[in-house]
Amino acid sequence: MSAPPTPTIDQLNVFAAIVEEGSFSAAARRLNRAQSVVSYTIANLEAQLGLALFERGRRRKLLTPAGRALIGDARRVGLVVDELRARATALASGIEAEVALVVDVMFPTARLVAAVQEFAVAFPTVALRLRIEALGTPAQLVLHRICGIGIAGGVVFLDGLDRTPVGTVVLLSVAAPCHPLAAQDAPLATAALRDHTQLVLTDKSALTEGRDYGVYSVRSWRLGDLGAKLALLRAGLGWGNMPEPMVRDDIAAGTLVRLTLREQPALEYPFYLVHRHDTPPGPATRWLADRLALGAPPADRI
Repeated sequence: MSAPPTPTIDQLNVFAAIVEEGSFSAAARRLNRAQSVVSYTIANLEAQLGLALFERGRRRKLLTPAGRALIGDARRVGLVVDELRARATALASGIEAEVALVVDVMFPTARLVAAVQEFAVAFPTVALRLRIEALGTPAQLVLHRICGIGIAGGVVFLDGLDRTPVGTVVLLSVAAPCHPLAAQDAPLATAALRDHTQLVLTDKSALTEGRDYGVYSVRSWRLGDLGAKLALLRAGLGWGNMPEPMVRDDIAAGTLVRLTLREQPALEYPFYLVHRHDTPPGPATRWLADRLALGAPPADRI
């Protein structure tokens, strides 16, 4: 048995319109066509498929079992075609098909979530690839063209990258209440930290190889995940520096205690929007970059 002829997009749209409007006449008005044209279109579709899609003899058109089985497919095809047209229109206007963004793990989550949500509304046809990485990795991914733009933290001076400051986050030294360092009321000297395990976020890239930032202990655990670091801190297995927004609730609840360091009362971790010199951002990428930078205060304590 040979396969039935392929229905046209127009036939499927007419099929869906009749189901949504409830009658051939209502669908004809919505489509701005004569009712006879709508009827002829469906008759041809049914002939091609070899199936009756509507029960005849009823004022309000009801689907047959075959019609009920096929209406979902007809609607899906219509949606895919609509998406294709929208994407083609966007590409013709110069809007990118995809934006690849990498963000430093320390970047405030609330700012990132808001920007991504608004991007999805503003550019529904643009696919967004998002990566969350630590320390030098965001800058390295942009430099190697794996991502188009990035929010890179720390000190980022790399040939080939443009950078724009987009705020900072305060890093707090914290430990669990059961940790020995938490029992000391006076500001802690550097010497008091040396013999206690420090939990340190590691850099997957080679950009900071051989360099440690804010590491005071001779014993350290190197972690690639900020969430794992937080869990270990809560368990009292070490002390470490964490972005203030991430430990704010723990400090308020008493599950973590802020440590005051005599030589370093507070650290500010800067963020930079980075992209390659030779790859200027397209319209969607620039919009997202501006949104991520929007309202960035000198010290972002959100």
